[in-house]
Amino acid sequence: MIFDLQKANVWKRISSFVLDAILIAILIAGVAFLTSIIVRYDEHNQELDSYYAQYEEQYGVSFTLTSEEYNQLSEEELAQFQEAYDAFAADEAAMAAYTLVINLTMIITVVAVFLAFLILEFVIPLILKNGQTLGKKLFGLALVKSNSVKINSIMLFVRSILGKCVLETLIPIFIGFLIYFVNFGIIGTLLIIIYLLIQIILFVSTRYHTTIHDFLSYTTVVDIDTQMFFDSENDMIEYKKAKHHEKVLKSN
Repeated sequence: MIFDLQKANVWKRISSFVLDAILIAILIAGVAFLTSIIVRYDEHNQELDSYYAQYEEQYGVSFTLTSEEYNQLSEEELAQFQEAYDAFAADEAAMAAYTLVINLTMIITVVAVFLAFLILEFVIPLILKNGQTLGKKLFGLALVKSNSVKINSIMLFVRSILGKCVLETLIPIFIGFLIYFVNFGIIGTLLIIIYLLIQIILFVSTRYHTTIHDFLSYTTVVDIDTQMFFDSENDMIEYKKAKHHEKVLKSN
């Protein structure tokens, strides 16, 4: 075992990330499916679709136009589309159904993402020790503080839930919702680009290829087979003192 931080191989980290991402995606899909059944999402969505169909038939328009199709509408067609949209928006029952579906979509997404990260990125690493997810376990990786002291549950929570789940997943998803439902296109796209640039710059420019979640939690991904782990700061200090004393004796 080596005291200095043993930086994990980039390809191992990428492979571990891909595997964990696949497992998280599968769990998110499963939880989302079960949650949608519990809240009767399909039933509410069908009700909303019936309101759309009613106004589409009444005004002879389609609410499912792509941006390209919308831009190709004539002035008369645009006026007709706007009239249908205004009538739909003035229908309290239709808007209530629309609002309910949007809210349920957000709730299902948040619940599914949160539970997936809680299980795969927090609970399992607590069980496997040293912050190992299933991907890290398979590829021989682990987490450690920058001074080689083992991470604690608070650091793991900050890394996994605050960093990975909230900042790196839920907030971009929320921005995506704003882009799609609230015409937040330019600003939303710019925010996502800025986030990606920060992530790339951190990973490329830092010595241990730090990401946002590692930056927040002061953790580093290391090779578990060659990395020395200390249970506490005192253990690390005592080890360094002993190594220094040994070095002095050898020099004499």
